[in-house]
Amino acid sequence: MDRGMVKIGLLGVGTIGGGVTALLKSSGREISEKIDVDLVLARVADRNLSRLQSLGFPEDIITTKAADVLEDPEIDIVIELIGGIEPSRSMIISALDNGKYVVTANKDLMAAHGEELLALARDKNLNIYYEASVGGGIPLIRPLKQSLVADSIHRLIGIVNGTTNYILTRMAADNLNLEQALSEAKELGFAEADSSSDIEGRDAAYKLMIMSGLAFGSSIDPGKVHVEGISSVTYEDIAYAREIGYTVKLLAIGEKLPEGLALRVHPTLVPADHPLASVLNEFNAIYIEGDAVGEVMFYGRGAGAMPTATAVLGDVAEAARCICFRCSDGEIERSFKKANFVPINDLNNRFYLRFLADDRAGVFASLANAFGDEKVSLDMVIQKRRFGSTAEIVLVTHDVCEAAFQKALEKVISIPAIKPNPSVIRLLG
Repeated sequence: MDRGMVKIGLLGVGTIGGGVTALLKSSGREISEKIDVDLVLARVADRNLSRLQSLGFPEDIITTKAADVLEDPEIDIVIELIGGIEPSRSMIISALDNGKYVVTANKDLMAAHGEELLALARDKNLNIYYEASVGGGIPLIRPLKQSLVADSIHRLIGIVNGTTNYILTRMAADNLNLEQALSEAKELGFAEADSSSDIEGRDAAYKLMIMSGLAFGSSIDPGKVHVEGISSVTYEDIAYAREIGYTVKLLAIGEKLPEGLALRVHPTLVPADHPLASVLNEFNAIYIEGDAVGEVMFYGRGAGAMPTATAVLGDVAEAARCICFRCSDGEIERSFKKANFVPINDLNNRFYLRFLADDRAGVFASLANAFGDEKVSLDMVIQKRRFGSTAEIVLVTHDVCEAAFQKALEKVISIPAIKPNPSVIRLLG
């Protein structure tokens, strides 16, 4: 039997788009043989004409107009790699309206409008594939949809931002401060020129929303996700964490509790013997806990042109099989239901706290009173270095309600002997 043929239209030839075209060129024939479908890159659109020409595309397939791809009746699959919310959202809607399957790596869009777009695709008996939106080349979306669909997932913990993981790794390894590690990450291509979304935790939050929607079958309200970045983490915190048996990671944590969903992104002290503690540099990992499967972890390169291109073309291959072998949309899509959300102030955590205080009598008694008033129990209190008449104090709490800890912290900061701007990091429980 002759192979079927599927024509692809590509929107955007930036870093990931360049990776997709390079992988198609080097491995397109092998991919086609594996899926028994010929894949043809029929149209490529980018606003930068010189970029298109420099990549060596035939002149008859390049265009600066997205409509030339979206409205071409011969295109079967549209790959959207432009990023951002608009015009990407409008382009995907147009592709669906024109009867095309969609593949995207757009985490921002799928976090903010994924439910809406997936519903539209379902209405049109099409689908949107978005494996590359979370974890780069790590297979994650499809396992959450298919492999783990029979299980009840109650917790997922992810290192899902390669930039921040690289920065924290380098700070720990070579006593670098955040600015030095970030500069190195940019030089090596692990960080964008504007890395604010990474540093402030927004990138990880988008990915957490996508994963949690699938894992818990819930519609995720972005306003219910607590987000903190790594800008306040210092080398001193990393060194003290190591001393007490922990490493510092930016974690995205989603939990299904009896009261509802708890979603948060923040720096976290991870026990040195936990699998996530050994995830270094630009690598990502997602640790999932289910009632039946127990604990599983997905690990690999979470970003980069070629790992992400692998995920994109995996989705293209799946869509192509659906088109040629008429297997509906070929995906198990979750139905997204409304959920209750548990605010972070209602959660229990252990806390690491580092601050400076005047080195004089009565300070520890004042601290004990402040924590005791809010029933915050301390696991350890260590007086570290002295700077003249100032002492550095590190303490770790037992499990305590976040709201109670924050009240105690306000009282601690109000003590005249305590210097402002303490370091506070939660521990992974």
